[in-house]
Amino acid sequence: MARKNRRQVFEKIEVIDAGSKGKSIAKAPDGKVIFINNAVPGDIVDIQTTKKRKAFYEGSATVFHKKSDKRVDPTCKHFGTCGGCKWQFMGYEHQLAYKQQEVVNNLTRLGKVELPEVSNILGSEDQFFYRNKMEFSFSDSRWLTLEEIQSNTEIENRNALGFHIPGMWDKILDIDTCYLQEDPSNAIRNKVKAFATKNNLSFYNARKQQGFLRTLMLRIASTGEIMVLIQFFHEDVEKRSLLLDYIASEFPEITSLQYTINPKGNDTIYDQDVICYKGKDHIEEEMEDLRFKINAKSFYQTNSKQAYELYKITRDFANLTGEELVYDLYTGTGTIAQFVAKKAKKVIGVEAVPEAIEDAKENAKRNNINNTEFYVGDMKKVFTKDFIALHGQPEVVITDPPRDGMHKDVVGQLLNISPEKIVYVSCNSATQARDLALLDEKYKISKVQPVDMFPQTYHVENVVLLEKR
Repeated sequence: MARKNRRQVFEKIEVIDAGSKGKSIAKAPDGKVIFINNAVPGDIVDIQTTKKRKAFYEGSATVFHKKSDKRVDPTCKHFGTCGGCKWQFMGYEHQLAYKQQEVVNNLTRLGKVELPEVSNILGSEDQFFYRNKMEFSFSDSRWLTLEEIQSNTEIENRNALGFHIPGMWDKILDIDTCYLQEDPSNAIRNKVKAFATKNNLSFYNARKQQGFLRTLMLRIASTGEIMVLIQFFHEDVEKRSLLLDYIASEFPEITSLQYTINPKGNDTIYDQDVICYKGKDHIEEEMEDLRFKINAKSFYQTNSKQAYELYKITRDFANLTGEELVYDLYTGTGTIAQFVAKKAKKVIGVEAVPEAIEDAKENAKRNNINNTEFYVGDMKKVFTKDFIALHGQPEVVITDPPRDGMHKDVVGQLLNISPEKIVYVSCNSATQARDLALLDEKYKISKVQPVDMFPQTYHVENVVLLEKR
C-alpha cells in the first residue's frame, strides 16, 4: 500500500514569532504551530510542510506575498546555503529583541521562577568579523548549487574549503568570503585552496576516508597574533613542507604555524599531537592587565571583545570585597577565575579537561596570580562533600557549564553548601532555567543580564545572580 503523502501547502500565512534554533513560527489553519526555516516574523507566506508531528509542523516558505519590515538584505552571498548565520536576513535590533524574549520565556515558562526586571540585552559592538577562531574543512566533492546541477555542465574541479552543509557530515560548501573573522582570514583560506589545487595536493573525501588535506583552523587574537593549523590525513613530508613553506612565505604575519597528522575517522584534534612548524606553539589574548596563552587545543570565548563584557558583568554580579573564597565551576582555562581573582581572597577552579587546567595553571603563573588553585575531574565526582571539607566553604560560586547545564548532583551539592551568592553564566537559557528551578527553594534571582556573543545567529548567553532567600 502506497504511503500517504503527508506534505501540505498552507497559503498566505503570517509569520508571528521567532522560535528556538533560528526557526520562525506561524499557526496553521488547524491551530497547530508551524516551524519555518527561512522566514522572518512579519512575512506573509505560502508554506510547504516537510514534517508533520502530533502537535506541530515543520516547513519552508515557498511564496512571499509580503515581506516583513524586520528584514534586511543578507551581507553574505552564501547565506541560506551555509548554516552559520541563520538570522543574517533580520535587522540586528530585531535579533536582539528575540534573543531577549527567548531568555525571558525560558526562565518564566520552563523555569517557572520569579524574575526581577530583566536588563536589556547587551549587544555586540561588532556585528561582523567578531570571531577569533574559525575552522574550515577540505573536500574533493564540494556541495553543488541548484543552478550548477540544473546547468548539466560537467564540473571538473569539485575541490572545496569551507563549511559543512547543515545536517550533512560529508558535504562541504566552498566559501569565497566569510564575514565572521577579520582579515587576513579570507586571504589565507583562499590562497591555501588555490595553491593546494594548483600543486595537486588532494582534498579529503570523508566517505572514502582518503585524501591529504583535512582541515584548516585560524585563530586571530585581540593582540593581533595569528595561529594557523593544517590537519593532514596522512604524512607526506615533501607535500606537507611545500604547503607550510608557502603559507609561511605568503603570510609572514602568522606568529604560530602548526600541523597535525590525523588518520582517524573524525576531525577532532584533542587526542592528536600538534606540531609547531614555525613561530610559537601558541598565541596570546589580552584582557585588562591579564594575558592568556592560547594553544591549538585551548578553549577561549570566540568573541574576544564581548567576552570581556561578559566577564565584567560576572565580576560585577559577584560584587567581591576581597574577603571571599570563590569556587569557579567549569573553569575551562581559568579565564573567569583569574579575571575575578584580584577582588577575591582565593579562587578554586574545577574543570574536566586536563589540558585546560594545565593552561589555567600556566596562565595564572604568567599573570603573577597567587590566589588561585585549579583541579581537574568530572564535576559531579570532584565537587563533593570531601572536596568542600578540604578546600573550604565558598561564599560565592561562579558556574559556567556547557550547553547541557549542570548535572543534578552538582545542583544538589550547591543546595547542600548554600553559598551566599551564585553567579550562573549560561550559553543555553533552557537548561539554565531547569537548574534555576531546582535552586529556587533556597535562592531568589536578583539580576538577569542577557549578552549577545554571536550576532547573525540565534545563540544568546545569559548571566543570572542568585542570592540566598
